[in-house]
Amino acid sequence: MKLIQWMIDLQLWRLGWHILFAILVLVAAASGIGGAIAAHASPDGSRIALALWAIGSVSFALAVLSCFFAILLLTRENVKSIKDNAEKLDNTVEMVNRNRSLLGQIAQGVRLSDAAKEIAFRDADRLELAEAILAKLHQHDFDTTYAMIDEMAHRTAYQDLAQHLKKTTDKYRSATEEGRINQIIAHVDKLCEQSHWSQAAAVIERLITTFPHSEKARAMPSRLQRQKARRKRELLAEWDTAVKRQQTDQSLEILKELDQYLTPTEGLALQESASSVFRTKLHNLGVQFSLAVSERQWQKALQTGQQIVGDFPNSKMAHEIRSKMDILHERAKESSGT
Repeated sequence: MKLIQWMIDLQLWRLGWHILFAILVLVAAASGIGGAIAAHASPDGSRIALALWAIGSVSFALAVLSCFFAILLLTRENVKSIKDNAEKLDNTVEMVNRNRSLLGQIAQGVRLSDAAKEIAFRDADRLELAEAILAKLHQHDFDTTYAMIDEMAHRTAYQDLAQHLKKTTDKYRSATEEGRINQIIAHVDKLCEQSHWSQAAAVIERLITTFPHSEKARAMPSRLQRQKARRKRELLAEWDTAVKRQQTDQSLEILKELDQYLTPTEGLALQESASSVFRTKLHNLGVQFSLAVSERQWQKALQTGQQIVGDFPNSKMAHEIRSKMDILHERAKESSGT
């Protein structure tokens, strides 16, 4: 609805400037024609002609100025719209990366035992639960917030989190409007420190909706972008250091996080160094796999082969290992005595 209203307002705004420009041009044209007629109509018409020509000149000058001013305003609106769309695109990219990470966790979960799953996904679960409760809190739905916290408190693994959220809720509920805004901003800063950008963006959106007249709230999107830019610079510096020191594993870990910040152009600029790191990593894994097979260490060979297939699925080495995976599984079972 907001987008539709914005488009309607923009069209009315443009129409208003078009009408003003047309009126001024018509006045200028009419004055010029009237002046020419008056000049030829009678000997005393020169004064009238000069007056009409002066009016026409002023009208034409105002028409040019209004056109120029309208173009400047339209350019400003377009720049603002592009900036807003860029921020929305950044949030969408973050959400895609988050979903991609979630899909990776799901794929990992298929191979994990129930105990291992609980350990692997505990932090993610706690973050999602906390954000769901805080979303209700920031919408001032206190009854639902307390009900969710009470439900969480019945689960042993989340009792400490429930206690922390209850204290947060009590503090937020008793605070002034300014205090509530400051508490939400502090929460956003904490999410930014942990590089949870999509969650931070969602909190900022709720903050602006809840407190639309707050200058602090309206300044948060720019603050978020500065935080992201700072983290991006840090990762680029860490990447450069790790590549120069030939720290392959660390370089790959940095690249996984850095990938979500890079524009296509920046990605191309890093392509050569990234390709070198990937080739080195694949070579090292290939050597480990070959040694494991030569020494008949089938468990290690299977694990290394799975890592090659998972990390470098399109490589020739991965294709060859994939075709021998059944044999590796059989040998690994035989060596473990199962």
